[in-house]
Amino acid sequence: MTKNLRLRAVPAALALLIPTVHAEPIEAVEVVGRRDSGSYLADDAQGSKSSLPLRELPQAVRIMPRQALDDLGALRIDDALDYAGGVSRQNSFGGLWDNIAIRGLAGDPNNGMALLLNGFAANRGGINAPRDTANVERIEFLKGPAAALYGSSEPGGTLNIVSKRPLWRPALALDAVVGSFGLRRAALDATGPLGESLAWRLNAASERRDSFRDHVQTRRNLLAPALSFKAGPDTRIEYRGELLRHVGTLDRGIPAINGKLGVVPRERFLGEPGDGDIRIFNSTQQLMLEHALPGDWQLRAGLLWKRATLDGYATEQAAALDADQRTLRRQRRLRDYASDDLGAHIEVAGRIAPGHELLLGVEAFRFDYDLRMFRANPSAAAPYAIDVLAPVYGQPRPVPPLHTDTLEKQRNTALYVQDTWRLGQQWRVIAGIRHDRHEQSLANRRNGSVAVQEPNASSPRIGASYLATPEWTLFANWGSSFRPNTGSDARGAAFDPERGKASEAGLKWEQAGGRLGATLALFDIRKRNALTTDPLQPSYSVAAGEVRSRGLDLDVAGQLAKGWRANASFSLIDASVERDNTLEVGGRLLNVPRVNGSLMLMHEGALADGRRYAFGGGVTHTGRRLGEARTQAQANAGAAAFELPAYTLARLVAHWQIAPRLRLSLDIDNLFDKTYYTSSYQRTWVAPGSPRAVSLGLQASY
Repeated sequence: MTKNLRLRAVPAALALLIPTVHAEPIEAVEVVGRRDSGSYLADDAQGSKSSLPLRELPQAVRIMPRQALDDLGALRIDDALDYAGGVSRQNSFGGLWDNIAIRGLAGDPNNGMALLLNGFAANRGGINAPRDTANVERIEFLKGPAAALYGSSEPGGTLNIVSKRPLWRPALALDAVVGSFGLRRAALDATGPLGESLAWRLNAASERRDSFRDHVQTRRNLLAPALSFKAGPDTRIEYRGELLRHVGTLDRGIPAINGKLGVVPRERFLGEPGDGDIRIFNSTQQLMLEHALPGDWQLRAGLLWKRATLDGYATEQAAALDADQRTLRRQRRLRDYASDDLGAHIEVAGRIAPGHELLLGVEAFRFDYDLRMFRANPSAAAPYAIDVLAPVYGQPRPVPPLHTDTLEKQRNTALYVQDTWRLGQQWRVIAGIRHDRHEQSLANRRNGSVAVQEPNASSPRIGASYLATPEWTLFANWGSSFRPNTGSDARGAAFDPERGKASEAGLKWEQAGGRLGATLALFDIRKRNALTTDPLQPSYSVAAGEVRSRGLDLDVAGQLAKGWRANASFSLIDASVERDNTLEVGGRLLNVPRVNGSLMLMHEGALADGRRYAFGGGVTHTGRRLGEARTQAQANAGAAAFELPAYTLARLVAHWQIAPRLRLSLDIDNLFDKTYYTSSYQRTWVAPGSPRAVSLGLQASY
């Protein structure tokens, strides 16, 4: 650490989280299987498409490397989301997809979060099973608008998942895990060269698990091949594939009784046992080309093809309990969804003058979404009800008639440019803009109507960093975003797209040697054209709502001292409704806590015989959240808002090298067996969190 570091220049709370460290930097070593040692601090963000290191990038970015995922024992990315600042859990479609809000703003509740895989759009249409970590190298939380590079997105932020790449040396790792609630999992990570110009990698996983929830089970299989081909001294071709099959019970959780949680046990399932499973199949193929051009220029191109299907029956709770507060009517649905996504991009990047870099790109995609849903709604004559306090299963299942039959088509072409300047020793500036020409149609095959929209959008962004000292950076940025709204209004006209604007300012600190770093950011985000109820025809919507989110988030990651690594986060968010025809103006947004935070510490060392060990743990805190949207009429009448209680969870992790190539691991989640609730869509759809869970793993590497 240099002597000119002035902690008085930053808030005292931040300074307390940054101890003085004197240690040598860790050399990054690529391995297969679980990591035994490494750092939580990354140097760059692939999703930024910039050569600037993270400390100089005028944007808050949190990168969760493979080491952090391994220390957490994360089998799915959902296991790691609580350890990034500004992230909150959202409706998970009965446990069948990942969905979060970044800085208080979530995506379409029917499509899930904005997600990239190796820089490609990964969840158009929303048919995505919870993502496995077996082939994940790291997760990049790109905070703020990403529309200037990637188009349609949320202004709060975007996730970019980077998958594992082939290595040019033979390696093999096998991982077996058993745990609470019937968890059984086996995983393979194998890689190596096939001659001087071709390398391969294969990640595979098979998992079976029951649940603390009665009658709920999941089964999944993942196969993820990858190839790297050196076509010449200046050309490399990469292939990434994913085949994921997920079979599970759609589980809407439990209801609150008279607005109170805890009356219905957290393990009680209120669907119908044996009513079939939801089957999700995701097939993703990516092909990427990199070619070095003369004069420090590079050509990059990519192709994406993704096929996704979802089908199966489910019995689900209705929106409200009967007056006795124990009878819950249910609906039965049969879903048959399918989507095809074909995309391509080509871009050139290079230096046009000393300290001046330019990126030019063009992108296009074709997306088709075929949705058929059959739905049997409860009625007085056929309530298909269950007593939530004394459930009796085995009722005759209603045959659902056709309810929805649509075909959505999206066509998009876009041009984008990003300019990066290094102005002297201390200033860095990034400016970019993207123009999207979007065509979207929604055909209702039941009545023959077609809603069409062609929303063109230009999304600019600009940011600047000031490198005040070798450790401290001040940064600020502003950007806009857009997201097309699906559907049509009462006149059959398409909705205007959502538009967002966001500004951010903050501080970055990185210790000399790159072992420990921190980012503190203040943000203000506004979004308009959110869908709200049509006041003239309440069964329809209009694009007239506005929301706002403002606050701060903090991320700290890296090495505290020799053998000690840490990850900490904190966020304070005020996310509220600014304008709506139905919802409470000034009311909070669903599932977004005002305060949340986390801390993870790991210590590693070696025994006298050279065998390595590590132990540590983590604590996460999630504040109170709104659990059901409150209308303005309810607020005027003095009705109490339905909230999910705050909770704090602890976990312990440890691993021990029992032989030169054999490692034993132990994970204990929810150490004190707290009862908590992760998210809610409405009072009858509240997702309880898992009780204490223990897993034991055995990893072999060769």
